[in-house]
Amino acid sequence: MRATVTVMLKNGVLDPQGEAVKSALGSMGFDGVDGVRQGKVIELDLADGTTEAQVTEMCEKLLANTVIESYRVEMGG
Repeated sequence: MRATVTVMLKNGVLDPQGEAVKSALGSMGFDGVDGVRQGKVIELDLADGTTEAQVTEMCEKLLANTVIESYRVEMGG
């Protein structure tokens, strides 16, 4: 079984990496980019029977800094 966790900075939290990417795209001639938010994707290969609640607990305890980050869990496969 696999779970995919997508972690992003919460709205309102400064994203310096996103701003650097936006600036670099602008300097490369990609003028249509109004904003960039950068995050991370974590893929977990899990033992059968692992629940979404357990993955959520992993996120709350380690995978995301819930003070400044939000996360989304997708279970499948």
